[in-house]
Amino acid sequence: MTTILVTGGTGTLGRLVVERLRAGGHEVRVLSRRSRPYAVDLREGGSALDAALAGADTVVHCATTQRGGDERSAANLIAAARRAGVSHLVYISIVGVDRVPLGYYRSKLAVEQLVAGSGLGWTVLRATQFHDLVAQVLRTLARLPVVVLPAHARDQPVEVAEVADRLAALAGGAPAGRVPDLGGPEVRTFESLARAYLDATGRRRAVVNVPLAGKTYRAFRAGGHLAPGHAVGKGTFEEYLAGRFGGGEGGRRG
Repeated sequence: MTTILVTGGTGTLGRLVVERLRAGGHEVRVLSRRSRPYAVDLREGGSALDAALAGADTVVHCATTQRGGDERSAANLIAAARRAGVSHLVYISIVGVDRVPLGYYRSKLAVEQLVAGSGLGWTVLRATQFHDLVAQVLRTLARLPVVVLPAHARDQPVEVAEVADRLAALAGGAPAGRVPDLGGPEVRTFESLARAYLDATGRRRAVVNVPLAGKTYRAFRAGGHLAPGHAVGKGTFEEYLAGRFGGGEGGRRG
């Protein structure tokens, strides 16, 4: 039986990874800032992190924040994993971190590089945006009478459970380096996703597409965050909406 530590194990993705690993017969430790007995702030590291890693064979690193500190957290985790003799470090990243000049993406890419240079056996999986994140963004935009969207923007959302399935399988195997990306089943215009969300939630809003400026917008417009050649996900955005809101069949494609 393999002992696996999951960082961010109470988060949207991490908790599903934990469920799948336990169902597979692994001994799983859940590390987060507030989850005992392995309550650890990775940005600080220290003896509590060493205790969490003692005897662990594999680490699945799901913990992340857009508020900064991911690189420091990864460096502390890697150093502690080396001391503990961990044999496999699995990291979840984002499609496009090497093509989209967004600060958070740059940080994720830097962590990928730390993982690859760690001296540990490693695996990195990049996935497209989760359905949950797209819905969260659209919920915020729909608070106004008019939903303002970046013109010509597209997305390829993926079901988080499918990413969890893949991560759990990778954690149970040998280190594989950078594995093929995991993209959602469809590349969609952001407008079509917004209209599907509005339909599913019963909101009536005007939708306006506005062209933006800057390197980040140009990179998104060019599809730097998409993986059309790896559209292996099965769950559609409408299916996600139906499960969450009890509707969604009226969502429009585009």
